[in-house]
Formats: sequence, structure tokens, C-alpha cells
Amino acid sequence: MRFQNVIFDLYGTLVDIRTDEESPALWEEMARLYAGEGAVYAPEELKRRYFSTVAELERGSASPGGDAHEAHPEIDLGTVFRRLFLEKGAAADAALVLRVGRRFREASTRFIRLYPGARELLTALRERGRGVWLLSNAQAMFTRPELEALGIDRLFDGVYLSSDYGVKKPDSRFFRALLEERRIDPATAVMVGNDGACDIRGARALGLAAVYVRSDISPREPLPQADLALEETDLERVRRFLLET
Repeated sequence: MRFQNVIFDLYGTLVDIRTDEESPALWEEMARLYAGEGAVYAPEELKRRYFSTVAELERGSASPGGDAHEAHPEIDLGTVFRRLFLEKGAAADAALVLRVGRRFREASTRFIRLYPGARELLTALRERGRGVWLLSNAQAMFTRPELEALGIDRLFDGVYLSSDYGVKKPDSRFFRALLEERRIDPATAVMVGNDGACDIRGARALGLAAVYVRSDISPREPLPQADLALEETDLERVRRFLLET
């Protein structure tokens, strides 16, 4: 059994999602929500401050010298939502920040659904005794409820989200957080993802095998060098490869 542990990306690999953070309706709703808690913004002002605060925090997280080891920082968007309250002199405890963040995600999501065969793939791997892990560049306040709503939250042996670790793929520290905490030998593991740089090259740099599936939200890129590289999302073929190799 070559692949004792299978590490999955989420969005674009197991889950198809479209979001629109530019929607005027989104920012009108968010402005009403903030005003109801004592932080009064015009919708366009709130939108502008949100994106500028995200950019500011991302710049602040970057390594001053461009050190490749810290080239892929991740921020927690909860910090952004909290700052937007504080700028208007309004208090915001953790529960309020979480509620606002989750409503932001719901209002900006056009659709979210599993790719065909995703649940069956995860279930088959677990039934065959494989370790099944999630390693996703994602915000915990968004992703944890989405995993539950999609009915796959219990199909992973562990969930690793970049906002919890301050780094994101392809940063080796994010991969190592999973490998070291779970004592996984890279030679026994495979990464399954839809991004050639983040998922495939990031995994191969640490000695993991890799499976690439191109989806509608994959970056525009040539097929990366991988143990299996698919031109389209075919999770049944991924299942056969992982279980028959």
C-alpha cells in the first residue's frame, strides 16, 4: 500500500464554489449589519476599508527581505472584521466577529457544492484504512461551517486551515504542520489538489507524491508534473488511482 495518507485541498478539488465580494448588495447588507452594532459606514466606504485593511495586514505579514521561507503569509479575516468595528469606536467581541464573518461569507457566496464523487472518494479511502487529511488555504470562520453543511466534516482525520497557522501553501511550514503533528512519513503520503504551484509543487518539494485535477477555478497553467495529472475533475479516476496504486 503506497499511499497510506491522502492529503486533500478543498476548494476547486473537492468543493466547487463561486463567490462575489464586489457585489453592491453584499456591501449594503454588511453596512446595515455594522450600523446595527454601532459602526456606521456607507457601503462603498466599508468595502474600501475592508480591502485596504486586508492589503495592509498582508503587507505587514510578509517577510521584510522577501525570505522565501516566509513568502506565503496568511491573515485571519476575523482581525479585519474586528478592526472595522474599532475604527468607528464600536466594541466587537469574538462572537460578534464570528457572526459578521460568517454572514459575509454567506452573502458573498453564489453557490457551493461538492464535485461529483467527492463524498464517495473520501468514504472509500477511510473504509480502506487510509489516513484522510485536509490541508486548505482557507479561513476557518468560513470553512468549518461549510464542511459541516456539505456533510464531509467527519470524513477527515484532521483539518488544517491556513488562517489557523499564519501561512498557506506552498509554504513548507504549512505542509510540515500536518506531517510533523501527525507523524506522517512524506514517502507514504500523496497530495491531491487543483493548483500546480500551491498543491503540486509545494507537496513534491517535501517528497510527497501528487495528484493534480484541473477544475474550473484552477489557475491558468500547463499541467504540472505529478504522479497523476488530469485535464478535468474526475474523482472516480482519482479514487481508482489512489486505491489501486
